Amino acid sequence: MRSSNRDVDVGCSTYGTVRFDHKMKVAATFEDAITATRFGKFNVILILISIPGRWSNLFETTTMSYVFPAAQCDLNLSLSDKGLLNAITYLGMMSSAFIWGYLCDSLGRKKLMVIGFFLDTCFVLVSSLSQSFTLLVVTKFLGGFIINGPFAALTCYLSEFHSSKYRARVQMVLGLVNSSGSICLPFIAGLILPADVEYNVYNYLRLHSWNIFLLVAACPSLIAGCIFLFLPESPKFLMTIGRNDEALSIMRTVYKINTGKPGDTYPIKSLILERKQELADTNGEYKRDSKQALKEGWGQLKPLFIPPLLSNMLLVCGLQMLIMMSLNTLRLWLPQLFQAINDYEYYNNGTSAPLCTMLDVIRPKQNLTAVPEECVVNNNNDQVYTNVMIVSTVTLIGYIIAGSLINVLGKKILLFILCTTAGIGGFSLYFAQSTDATLIISSLYVALGSICVNVILSVVVDFFPTTLRTMTVSLTMMIGRMGAMTGNLIFPYLLKKGCAPPFFSIGIGILSCAFIGIFLPDTDMKALQ
Repeated sequence: MRSSNRDVDVGCSTYGTVRFDHKMKVAATFEDAITATRFGKFNVILILISIPGRWSNLFETTTMSYVFPAAQCDLNLSLSDKGLLNAITYLGMMSSAFIWGYLCDSLGRKKLMVIGFFLDTCFVLVSSLSQSFTLLVVTKFLGGFIINGPFAALTCYLSEFHSSKYRARVQMVLGLVNSSGSICLPFIAGLILPADVEYNVYNYLRLHSWNIFLLVAACPSLIAGCIFLFLPESPKFLMTIGRNDEALSIMRTVYKINTGKPGDTYPIKSLILERKQELADTNGEYKRDSKQALKEGWGQLKPLFIPPLLSNMLLVCGLQMLIMMSLNTLRLWLPQLFQAINDYEYYNNGTSAPLCTMLDVIRPKQNLTAVPEECVVNNNNDQVYTNVMIVSTVTLIGYIIAGSLINVLGKKILLFILCTTAGIGGFSLYFAQSTDATLIISSLYVALGSICVNVILSVVVDFFPTTLRTMTVSLTMMIGRMGAMTGNLIFPYLLKKGCAPPFFSIGIGILSCAFIGIFLPDTDMKALQ
């Protein structure tokens, strides 16, 4: 059956939009079958219970930005050490991107999520016991290496329980879930990190408030792993390996929960055989061997690096790298910047000053002959976490507004406006004359930059064929993470040079995206479908 609608990207796999006919007698496609399950209680529950899994990825990449201001004395952290702690998780995620893509289609979504979330829990727990900078770096790298897998599998899993009518809307909802997590994390940090805690365990382990914070940060992964133990496998994955009877049984159960009708009233009675491969066993189950899986993966990758897709690929990768380099550098350094502002005001009787003046607090002193000052962490810093929550709330509101504007302006024009405004905001931070001005500008910068990342992903959906969209999204996100890693490694060195270099660099980075975006091909598909 041929669809007249545009195909939609769903993560690990892509499916065409297919009209469902209740009178159809032949074996149904996946899209027919999942459409027949309707949208109802099962889908709502699935989205709600996926929240810990979505938060686990956010916590893995962001917790260090709250930890190193609190742990700088315990671990004797320099500015470059802090940059490495922010960057190392992204390095782990980059190094495992292709491995998890292969395992996602080999092990299945459910098994990968259960194993991945439990492994991530273990590494976060180990990181919470860290007594040295080295151990913290190693565990954060391994955490990034692991979390990339279950997070990608979860994205696929959620998409594969929704028909094309709801698939993209669910992804928008998940964007709001991520934003809610970015509000929740500083709230948790504000409850734990300011506490003056020091526990000695058998005179070997010394646990401070930041150790406890990391311990709590393991909860989303642990909860997610436990939840997915009790959920079914993705019916789409089961169909790809020939286990159609199991897939049909799962979709029949989803139909029953969503509609309240008996399962035997589900209109689909059989499913098409999606892959005509050699028979793997006498029961009729079809499987892909490793060689075939790798061959298929290369078949998806190769067309992206030859004309006519090469130019578009270079454009979207360049955009994603610059945006994520600029955005995630400032976003992950905001707690440290707000801590510097808080320290300046605290030790100057609440007096504010230009941002560049207040940032002198965290810059290393140039007089090497002076007696080193005692390292002290100012725990009277509730305003630090409040400010970060405000930034995250503005981002959440920005997503909602952008969802309306993109239908009116289109992706290309919206991307130009967002990047230009955000770039001006990056430059403006250098001229910020007060705490309030810094908060307002940084809120707008992070909100606009975050929306840009999602606009680029929606551009990928428009510009690349259905069969290549998954690989393109994976590659652009990998390149984007490379940018985030690079930005966080460079930022502390720029900060040592002075106040202008770090803020001018993030301004130029995202402003460049506005210029590059001009060369994107025009598209009349304005809506996020």
